[in-house]
Amino acid sequence: MSATAAPVGAVRARPADALASWLRRNSWMLGLVVLLAALLVFTKFIQPRYGVTGVQGLAISVLPLALAAVAQAIVVMSGGIDLSIGSIMALVNVVGAVLMANQSEQFGVVAVLACLVLGLVLGAINGSLIVFTRVPDIVVTLAMSFVWAGCALLVIATPGGGSAKWLMELVSGSFGSEWVPKAAVALILVVAVVWLPVRRTRFGLSLYAIGSNRLAAFRSGVAVGRTRILAYMLMGFFAALAGLSVTASTGIGTPVPGPYTLMSVAAVVLGGVSLAGGRGGVFGPIVAVVILQIIRTDMTFLSIDSNLATVFQGVILIGVVMIGSLIQIRRGRA
Repeated sequence: MSATAAPVGAVRARPADALASWLRRNSWMLGLVVLLAALLVFTKFIQPRYGVTGVQGLAISVLPLALAAVAQAIVVMSGGIDLSIGSIMALVNVVGAVLMANQSEQFGVVAVLACLVLGLVLGAINGSLIVFTRVPDIVVTLAMSFVWAGCALLVIATPGGGSAKWLMELVSGSFGSEWVPKAAVALILVVAVVWLPVRRTRFGLSLYAIGSNRLAAFRSGVAVGRTRILAYMLMGFFAALAGLSVTASTGIGTPVPGPYTLMSVAAVVLGGVSLAGGRGGVFGPIVAVVILQIIRTDMTFLSIDSNLATVFQGVILIGVVMIGSLIQIRRGRA
């Protein structure tokens, strides 16, 4: 009995169909990359001297914001939100700076590990309060933002402390080529080593499941409460990394939380993560952070009031949310 050969046209069509499907799934991310490239060209056009120094400065300024965006994206993908990320970063920042001040380089390793454990604990507290009290995430995390901010002020009331030299060298300078900042390499390595393996585990699948439909996930045997707590613990870990990156880039601890919480939410929205949960990734928000930072830089080059940069970012977010809503409506009608 002879096998029936598939039509040549059908065989040739399969790679094209697969490519078209991939492009549809990643259209938003590809659009962000194109926008980023266009902004870099525009930046070079308005500031011809923008080069190696500008790229390295951009990478250092983006690092804490990008890590905060990753932390927020993980929680949002699980169907929640965390408004205490900035305060967690401030607390970890000052704890790390106080521990490393006037200490040996070897003790700096212990201090960094202690800060990462602290981030896990703070995230676990947030998640446990949400799961066991059944109070909405936004309420609990908003309240905890004041708690963690107050704790940061108790650790150190004014900017101070220090940083291990090796930690500062991790984010400053270049790696190999002068066009490859160490801060960008550190960001890519951390996200790749921590998030990519987690996404392929049972926990990663459960995270997306509870974000898509919590009841359906529960009926499928997913431990919803435990998964949500783990999601907040992972958020705390990345928020701790973000706080340590602030310590590394500034060399001191600052107890007052920066604009990282709102910027992380902005990056999540612009990065294509659904605020309803269950859809998105962490690389879109990272690209979105770079885009938002370049927009602010370009407005500085153009001598435009920096306050208008915040207004412009808000307009972008409103547009993104409206476009996302229209896409969902069209899909629902299809």
